[in-house]
Amino acid sequence: MVHHIHDFGYKRLFSNVTIFRQLLETFVHEPWVKELDFNSAETIEHSFISEAYRETESDLIYKLKLNGQDVFIYVLLEFQSSVDRFISVRILNYITSLYVSLIKSGQIKEKLPPVFPIMLYNGDAKWTAPEAVAETIEHHDVLGQYGIGFQYLKIAENEYSAETLLQIQNIVSTLFLAENHYNLEQLEHELLELFEKEDRMAISLFLNWFKMLAVDGRIDSTDYQAFEKIYTNQLEVRQMFTTAISEKDKRLIQEGEAKGKAEGQKEEKINIAKQMKADGITSEVISKYTGLSENEIKNL
Repeated sequence: MVHHIHDFGYKRLFSNVTIFRQLLETFVHEPWVKELDFNSAETIEHSFISEAYRETESDLIYKLKLNGQDVFIYVLLEFQSSVDRFISVRILNYITSLYVSLIKSGQIKEKLPPVFPIMLYNGDAKWTAPEAVAETIEHHDVLGQYGIGFQYLKIAENEYSAETLLQIQNIVSTLFLAENHYNLEQLEHELLELFEKEDRMAISLFLNWFKMLAVDGRIDSTDYQAFEKIYTNQLEVRQMFTTAISEKDKRLIQEGEAKGKAEGQKEEKINIAKQMKADGITSEVISKYTGLSENEIKNL
């Protein structure tokens, strides 16, 4: 269950367009990435992961515009402790399953849209599996033009040094840093920098990911408390700028924010619970993370 919760935390993070954009713009070195319209980005609420692998991997599918045309980005979140030499075959199967789904939906008129496959790996072992299907097939060259020419892009977190990640300074690089070069002092500094410049919702999701790690015992709870304190302090500093507002206006604003915050938090918890429930996580565990009652979760 710990791995399942960890998978869910990752999927939540990269379902945020700001964080997804950072992944592509920082770690996918292809010229067309600059032409992507991230304002048009939407996630496809469907998974093509085989039943046998749902405990060790998850997937995320984005649809967005590239020069006015639809393009899909398929991200496989790989959490296996061991390296699967034939994972390229499995990813190819997921991509073709996506294509079959699009055809059956009636959305396709003449040609299929391009799908760019990414495998994001955060295991400890060095990733050694071939990225091209052709490398897994014996005597593939004899097939000539009829051979399978599929290849995925590998993003292995443990291949990036702490120095490289510290130079990047965004949410994704800090995530990789926390996973592979955990250093509380460094992370506190990085988080402080992020709070100054990053999207507030993305930062909130990132902090929530640390909370999940603390609950599961993957990091010390005092470390999470230190991160939360930094976040709280930054919010307090920003709120100081509202002192120039008249007391009447300030009171009205605060009342509206309090009401909106309460409603927003409730809605966020419900959305999280729905996604966790869809991923097969038990009501007991969902309740633990969201604070919703098991009866509320049952009725979602």
